[in-house]
Amino acid sequence: MNKNLQTAIEASLKAGQVIMEVYNTPFNVELKDDKSPLTEADKKANDIINSFLIPTQIPIISEENKQTDYSVRKDWKLCWVVDPVDGTKEFIKRNGEFTVNIALVSNGRPILGVIYVPATKVLYYADVTLQKGYKVNLKSHEVSIQKITESATPLKPKAGNTDLIQVVGSRSHMSQETLDFMETLKVNGTQVEVVSKGSSLKFCLVSEGNADIYPRFAPTMEWDTAAGQAICNAVGIEVISKETNKPLLYNKENLLNPWFIVSKIN
Repeated sequence: MNKNLQTAIEASLKAGQVIMEVYNTPFNVELKDDKSPLTEADKKANDIINSFLIPTQIPIISEENKQTDYSVRKDWKLCWVVDPVDGTKEFIKRNGEFTVNIALVSNGRPILGVIYVPATKVLYYADVTLQKGYKVNLKSHEVSIQKITESATPLKPKAGNTDLIQVVGSRSHMSQETLDFMETLKVNGTQVEVVSKGSSLKFCLVSEGNADIYPRFAPTMEWDTAAGQAICNAVGIEVISKETNKPLLYNKENLLNPWFIVSKIN
């Protein structure tokens, strides 16, 4: 296994462990400057992930780190893109649909991705260069890389060409534009079914064949999507910007993503 991928997996598991320690106790919720919620879990998980990634000497873009100015970032060839707790709203609701997202980006494109679901101990990881993505159901947050690779099963998207299109919708962010888009899919009698999930699990649904398409016509940041895009790209799923009609890019001057659609390459 790629050494950086191994590091990212180890970081996500250790972060997941501390996230669940907070999850299972009473916790306070703060509001950041942009009014998004922040908990002790976000901060603790970020510290742990940094402790794993800093020794790689690859710079880090994390939701919870102070962002490096673009005048410096623009020269980065490689960087980590991290969301210590993706789906903080789901965390606060205690519905289990929150994740740890860690991606490695090369020249603006995700090449490795890890998504860990601490509440269910489900791990997704992928190496885009090798075009391989995997899912593992773990029994513990403390497990060896060898055990993970032995237990992993390859991710397989849906074959498509059915009379039913399963569309991934957000539990917290369903927009009118998304509803309108779903109406456009109902051609020639095709049925549309909405599959709801929180956080980056929406990418995972498409990558593992439990949905066909994920339209996101609402704001996201690079750390919300980089790991999910890596996992999708590794198994033949594209994440296409509605602005450029090309794959989403990372380490941009503005870390806000354009709207995008996740679907199988035709």
